[in-house]
Amino acid sequence: METTVTIVRIYLSEADHGRHKTLMQEILNILHDQHRVKGVTVFRGIAGFGDTGEVHASDLLRLLVDLPLVIEFFDEPSVVQAVLSLLDGLLPAGRIVQWQATCR
Repeated sequence: METTVTIVRIYLSEADHGRHKTLMQEILNILHDQHRVKGVTVFRGIAGFGDTGEVHASDLLRLLVDLPLVIEFFDEPSVVQAVLSLLDGLLPAGRIVQWQATCR
């Protein structure tokens, strides 16, 4: 049976902080505890940069690592909209990408 889902990708860095925990932990709590979305994966990048152009990369000589993170999740469009309303104000602008897909 095919269903239409919305896929969301959120771009962060390890150093991003939320109100009480790391931003990644706060988002995972919303996705798991409050909405039980169908699927979530967190990717940790080895390098990346955002709109500031500052490169964040894994390096053996660095003691402090601030690598890019991507949180990707999917669910029915109504669930995704409810989650996104909770994330509103928690993330800087331009960090969320979403699209429709078919789930089999």
